[in-house]
Amino acid sequence: MKARLLFSSALLMFVQIPASQAQETLDLAKITCAQFFGQALAWPSRDIVLLLAGYYNGKRNNTIIEPEKLKKEVGEINSYCFQHPETILMDAVKNVLGFDK
Repeated sequence: MKARLLFSSALLMFVQIPASQAQETLDLAKITCAQFFGQALAWPSRDIVLLLAGYYNGKRNNTIIEPEKLKKEVGEINSYCFQHPETILMDAVKNVLGFDK
């Protein structure tokens, strides 16, 4: 009886292990506006804009990001990227949000 219980427990333990998923990496310096605007990336565009806004704000020693302002900025970057599809996204964020100044 004990052997059956141990075997059943071991079997259930292996069944419950989730399948590991492949990790995807992004080189932010190579993402174009066309990829960003076309939603061709694994991450939502809002997450990427949040990441880049945090990166550039951190360079300015500004640790505050306003969620409502971020929504507006995502729309502005989408508009810019629609008009300039070959532009690198990091450059677009710098241009639109004024981080190049």
